[in-house]
Amino acid sequence: PRQPILPKVIGLVLILSLGVYGYSQYQKQVTKYSAEVQPLSAPAAANSRAKPDVGNFRCDGRTHCSQMTSCTEAKYFLRNCPGTKMDGDNDGVPCEQQWCTSPFAQ
Repeated sequence: PRQPILPKVIGLVLILSLGVYGYSQYQKQVTKYSAEVQPLSAPAAANSRAKPDVGNFRCDGRTHCSQMTSCTEAKYFLRNCPGTKMDGDNDGVPCEQQWCTSPFAQ
């Protein structure tokens, strides 16, 4: 004897709907939290005399990607420090193979 399929379909639709609703609520909370959290370098940026995008970096003689610790640091060095060797294809994006290829790279 075959059991009716309609109750199974309704149950599956109900479970999927709850999942979609729950995920949308989660995304709202994540967005709200990210808007409330300030980056660590925010106090320096609030100072009108501070250079924009400086963070805690300074030119100290490093010139290669292997000497960097993040994409943000590499970008700072490329923009502000002379003699860097971090943009082999001269497209303005440093350390593409090491740091700046992730979708989360900053």
